[in-house]
Amino acid sequence: MRRSRITAYVTSLLLATGLALTGAAASQAQAATGGYVALGDSYASGVGAGSYISSSGSCDRSTNAYPYLWNAAHSPSSFSFLACSGATTDDVLSGQLGTLSSSTALVSVTIGGNDAGFADVMTTCVLSSDSTCLSRISTAEAYVDSTLPGKLDNVYDAISAKAPNAEVVVLGYPRFYLLGTTCLGLSSTKRTAINNAADYIDTAIAKRAADHGFTFGDVRSAFSSHEICSGSSWLHSVNWLDITESYHPTASGQSGGYLPVLTSNAS
Repeated sequence: MRRSRITAYVTSLLLATGLALTGAAASQAQAATGGYVALGDSYASGVGAGSYISSSGSCDRSTNAYPYLWNAAHSPSSFSFLACSGATTDDVLSGQLGTLSSSTALVSVTIGGNDAGFADVMTTCVLSSDSTCLSRISTAEAYVDSTLPGKLDNVYDAISAKAPNAEVVVLGYPRFYLLGTTCLGLSSTKRTAINNAADYIDTAIAKRAADHGFTFGDVRSAFSSHEICSGSSWLHSVNWLDITESYHPTASGQSGGYLPVLTSNAS
C-alpha cells in the first residue's frame, strides 16, 4: 500500500514537472517566433555604416546596422526595419508604427536626437566659436527639459498601445569624444560640452523609458575608448565627402557598440 502511494506521488510529481517544463518551452517558443520591429533615426538605420539597402532610399538603412545584425543572428518570425535617417519623434508616430501588433515580441528604438537639433548643434560647433557652440547646446538642453519628454511619451505610449506584448528596448546615444588627449579639430571646450550634451539627452531618454516600463540600452560604456580622438574610433568625425555620415557610428560602432547592448537587453 505504501509503495503504491509513493508511486502515485512520484508519478504526480513527474507529471506536474513535465507540464511546467512544457509550459516553459511553449513560452520560449512563443517568444522565439514573435516579430521584431526596429524604429528610430539615423543611428538605428545605420547611417555611416555603409552597405545601404537600395530600396530604403533616403532612409539609408544599412545591412551593418544593429537591427539588421540582430535579426540575422536571431531569426525572429518577422522583421520590420523602419528606422529612417533624419527621423524625429513625429516621424516615428506618422510613418513607423504600421507593422506593430499584438504578435510583436521585440521593439527597438533610438529617437530624440533630431528633435533636440542634433545636426544644427554639430554644425554650429564645427563652424562657430566656443561661446556660440555652448549657447546652441544650452538651447538644445532647454528643449530636452521642456519638450522632449512629452514627445517621447507620445512615441512610447503609441508603441505600448500597438504592441502590448512586446519587450521594448530604447537605445541611447554615445559620447562623441575621448577627452584628455591631443586631438585636431574642435577645442577641448567644445568637445567637453558636446559629451555633456550626450549625457544630458541620454539621462532624459532613460527616465522616460523607465517610466514606461521599457529597458534603456546605454551604449556609452560600449563606445568607451572608441570615441573620436581615441585612435580607434567607432564614430565618424566630419566627413566632407559625405557630410551626412559625420558624427554617426561606423560599421564597427554598430556591431561592436550598439548590437551587444541590444542583445544583452533583449531577453
